[in-house]
Amino acid sequence: MRPHRAFVQSIQPELEISGREARHLADVLRARAGDVLTVFDGKGLEGRATVLDVDSGSVRLKIEETWVASRETPQPVTLYVALLKGDKLSDVVRAATELGVAMIVPILTQHCVVREMAESKLLRLRRVVVEAAKQCERSLIPEVGSLLSLKLIPSVGQGFVAHPGSSARVRDSFDPDKPTALLTGPEGGLTESEVELLETKGFTPVTLGPRILRAETAPVALLSLVTAGEGF
Repeated sequence: MRPHRAFVQSIQPELEISGREARHLADVLRARAGDVLTVFDGKGLEGRATVLDVDSGSVRLKIEETWVASRETPQPVTLYVALLKGDKLSDVVRAATELGVAMIVPILTQHCVVREMAESKLLRLRRVVVEAAKQCERSLIPEVGSLLSLKLIPSVGQGFVAHPGSSARVRDSFDPDKPTALLTGPEGGLTESEVELLETKGFTPVTLGPRILRAETAPVALLSLVTAGEGF
């Protein structure tokens, strides 16, 4: 059985974890003195820790050894994903973390039904990436950026936008040695003018097959082509 993983802000010889992480260890995982955990700082450092004490609202740990871990893609992958209805964005963020994304940026496009994102929603998405990173044993925690309008997306050296009107495939031009940006639209799709704007920014329109994918499926499918599909 794999040791439980705990996220810490920094790895020191002795640590005291509090808040949500401590409650999860104490109340859900039933951690007790003497238990062994894996801790990680989300920046590439991991360690083996022994539980010294479990108290009300806090868990004290002693670090036995540390190591540098890397389970990341050769170059960072950024995912721009349009705002989605309900809690669908949380599902996308969770899956994207498992698939190795380095950064996730919610974007606002013309056909977005949802037009704004509350601070509480952004904080929830950031909690989701931490939990997903723990579960899938990521060495880095992806960044979740603030909401950005489509026109403010920066130019990229290598980018792909999912577009039903395209016949080009990702594998025909994807270079794993270059940083990559991916983008998918909302439930109503991207307009032709939006796709044209993205092309001027370095994005190549690509197909995800002959079927129309749901807005929450497309980002996972596109990301899979450049991570799982390449063995990353």
